[in-house]
Amino acid sequence: MADPIATTRNTQSTLLRIAFALSLVSIGYNILEGLVSMYFGAQDETLALFGFGADSFIEVMSAIGIAWMILRIGRNPSSSRSRFEVTALRITGASFYLLTAGLVLGAGVNLILGSRPETTFWGIVISLVSIVTMGGLVWAKRAVGRRLASDPILADANCTLVCIYMSVVLLASSALYALTGLGFLDGLGALGLAWFSFREGREAFEKARGRECACEGESR
Repeated sequence: MADPIATTRNTQSTLLRIAFALSLVSIGYNILEGLVSMYFGAQDETLALFGFGADSFIEVMSAIGIAWMILRIGRNPSSSRSRFEVTALRITGASFYLLTAGLVLGAGVNLILGSRPETTFWGIVISLVSIVTMGGLVWAKRAVGRRLASDPILADANCTLVCIYMSVVLLASSALYALTGLGFLDGLGALGLAWFSFREGREAFEKARGRECACEGESR
């Protein structure tokens, strides 16, 4: 007869490996998304798409912190947050704040000068791909997090959900611009991304201080 304790440990180990693999997928996808978005954002002169790409690279840093956390939990489930994780959270938070400032300033300048993108076609394509990909990651992370009864993994899933909200903002501004040709819509999209970027920066610093952030609260 199988040892139930050993079976439970094996199951937890398997789930943690899946959670770690999902973090690697997040890292790889965000790197690719960031490169493509910033390239086409610069080429097509769309601030919303360029800012979306910059956000993707910050999400990479966040995902690296999550991957490290999963490895730590796998080695010692009762261990506390490491110095590396706290440092990663602070760097991530500062990066989000810098991105927020850049998006707000860029949107203001573009609105004043009346700048407009060459096209927002790639913004539409990239945002749709992101919604589908991030939606799958949210579902998978929640499934693993619930089976492990892991608040941190569930919180990570809900923070990934924020990426979907940002993709929806990009999709809306890009599609409306394509339909109307109104240049200020790209600036408004950038301001929408700035709002979510500010929230993520604040939550990263709250996590670094050991406080419960909004995305953790939503996971319970």
